[in-house]
Amino acid sequence: MIPSLILLLVLWPTIQNPPPQQAQKAPDPPPTTVDPEIATQLLKVHRICVESFGNDPASIELQAMVINALSESKRFALTENSDETGKCNEAKADAVLKGVSVQRAHEEVHSSSEGTSVSTHRASAGINESSHSTELIDEARLAVRLVMRETGDVLWSTTQESKGAKYKGANADAADKVVKQLLRDLDKVKEERARDSGKKPGGAS
Repeated sequence: MIPSLILLLVLWPTIQNPPPQQAQKAPDPPPTTVDPEIATQLLKVHRICVESFGNDPASIELQAMVINALSESKRFALTENSDETGKCNEAKADAVLKGVSVQRAHEEVHSSSEGTSVSTHRASAGINESSHSTELIDEARLAVRLVMRETGDVLWSTTQESKGAKYKGANADAADKVVKQLLRDLDKVKEERARDSGKKPGGAS
């Protein structure tokens, strides 16, 4: 009886406070894949026609910046052959880049205050300083989609927004983000295709 009692006393802390169970690790989400048919069409895009984003000066500027960013990437041939409404009518284009832009400017008010005080047994004095400043913030939001010219299938889309970067305004930064996202997604599709081809019998491992 006594040995059993001793054993119970030794195990009692463990019974009262069982060791925490190790949390099970959640399974990693499956990698995102692109529809094979869409991927095939997307990889065939070499010549792009960029349609008008609007007739206002800011939209015209954004369209020009997107064209410049695409041209600097050296990945596509570009055309601006369009009708009076801004719709692309270039028969040689593989795809059309359509977009809608929104630009706005607003003021941000910044204020700060600092105070110091000095006290003696006879009197006290304080100094308060405050400052206010107003900053004009430009914002640009650009939603684009790449559409197959012959079929009208949407191959790719993105929405990017910016309040400006260190050396770029909001329009230039939003246009740059759109093109960089397109190039990243194209590279992902190419990597996925290369990976899949390596898994096929007779492919490189």
